Amino acid sequence: MYVVMALVLFLGINAYFNMPREEYPEIKENIVFVSSIYPGNTAEDVEKLITEPLEDKLKAVNNILEIKSSSKENFSLIIIEFDDGIGYTEAKLKVKDEVESAVASEDWPMYNNVKVDPNVFNMTFTEEMPIVNINISGDYSTEKLKEYSEILQDEIESLNEIKKVDISGALEKEVEIAVDIYKMMASKVSFYDIINSIQSGNISISAGNLKANEQRKTVRIIGEISSPSDLENFVVKSSYNNSVLLRDIAEIKFKEKEVTTYAREKEKPVVMLVVKKRSGENTLQAVEKIRSIVKQNIKNVFPKNLTVSIANDQSELTENQVTDLVNSIIFGVVIVVLVLLFFLGFKNALFVGIAIPMSMFMSLAILGALGNTLNTMILFGLILGLGMLVDNAVVVVENVYRLMEKEGMNRIEATKKGISEIAFPIIISTATTVAAFIPLGLWPGRIGKFMIFFPITLSVVLCSSLLVAVFFNSVLVSRFMKIEDTNMPIKRIIRLTSILGIFGVLFLILGFTVEDTESSRFYRFLGSLQIFVSINFWIYRTILRKLANNFQSKFLPILDNYYEILLKKILV
Repeated sequence: MYVVMALVLFLGINAYFNMPREEYPEIKENIVFVSSIYPGNTAEDVEKLITEPLEDKLKAVNNILEIKSSSKENFSLIIIEFDDGIGYTEAKLKVKDEVESAVASEDWPMYNNVKVDPNVFNMTFTEEMPIVNINISGDYSTEKLKEYSEILQDEIESLNEIKKVDISGALEKEVEIAVDIYKMMASKVSFYDIINSIQSGNISISAGNLKANEQRKTVRIIGEISSPSDLENFVVKSSYNNSVLLRDIAEIKFKEKEVTTYAREKEKPVVMLVVKKRSGENTLQAVEKIRSIVKQNIKNVFPKNLTVSIANDQSELTENQVTDLVNSIIFGVVIVVLVLLFFLGFKNALFVGIAIPMSMFMSLAILGALGNTLNTMILFGLILGLGMLVDNAVVVVENVYRLMEKEGMNRIEATKKGISEIAFPIIISTATTVAAFIPLGLWPGRIGKFMIFFPITLSVVLCSSLLVAVFFNSVLVSRFMKIEDTNMPIKRIIRLTSILGIFGVLFLILGFTVEDTESSRFYRFLGSLQIFVSINFWIYRTILRKLANNFQSKFLPILDNYYEILLKKILV
């Protein structure tokens, strides 16, 4: 059993440090999106040529609850919502098969001699939430700031944890061809002639193969423009040695696109990178890598007068929530041990206190094995379960203590009889508590998929506490429980607290010197915990032990007498 306890402890600690951390749980809705871009067409044409044919094909798919569509100029969007009888991935594959079947038809619309290709995709809530924003500002033009931001964009998008990085506040460039309608009419040129001239002229084509020196090489004619000024010499129309060039009927400009995004920091314009991570990845690790990339570029690439700042860091909130959980566990152990100290003695109170971290580590190991992440709902469930998981351990320890004190049994006999008396009741008690939270996981729709993490977490925590109480606590009390509160010798306390204090200081020093953030945090936590425990040993030895003994010998008998008198008055 000690090996099992050590294994649970190891798996729990490993899960705590390796489980991905994110603010919100990953919610996979059975909704599939189909988007199509068909430039140069009105909303009516897009609906007739793209949207309606796709809808007709999609109606044959099973498990569909609702199909919504929107047709706009140049763009079509279809939203297909499925019921829970089909999986997240399977729904997408079914839609993709029907879309490919529609595109394969002969009358499917084409653009630039290529069939319009609809995009079939799912949308995950966590992948659309930015985890961090990077603001770049300085005494430079917007175009230059965008160049610097693209350096960071390329490096950050190469990380496995990152899905994409969007740039806001930077203006895109576009080529504008302002056609003079009167010159165009005088030259007898149509818009189709202009479009066809640009499409056919701005292209690179293969010109066959050339055999030389017993080697066959591919010949390619480069026709793509490298500068907007190259468009001026495009021939729009040619007849009787009289060519109409694009510059004769239009003015060509390379200008900024219409502003669609704004980015501000402290009321000053900046170029902002909006970073979004992949679903299920660790937010803390992703942000840590991003910060490292930013620091390296500030040091080695960017000019000194360029200001780069990080805002909207979601990893800080996630880290604070995890820290609050750890603090709640430690505080819970201290309070439970302190309360039980006055009723059962110090050593016996520790048996119940041990149940808190053991139940938490077992819960983390199970939740990690189920593929969950440390998010708001999981952490909230763990913290709420913290107040309920000690109930089973208290019942087990107190019943064994009662049998040893009142009936004079030894540890082994008291444990066997004690567990046999309360095993079935605490199983029923745990089952009824778990059942009370099951309706939270039965809510339909998006809120149901969000709330289901809460009853799952509580169920795992309460079942873990049951296993810890029945198996782990029973083993510990059968070996170490005592009725009498023996006094620990001063020399032994000095030796024990000195070892804990020395190792605690060493771990603290190591935590402040290690560069790796995760390792540094772990060493500091371990060092602080050892120093905290060593200090509390002396507090118990000098203050709490006397108070607990006086409470048990003087105050408890008074409470028992008043309780007995009250019962006699009520029952008579």
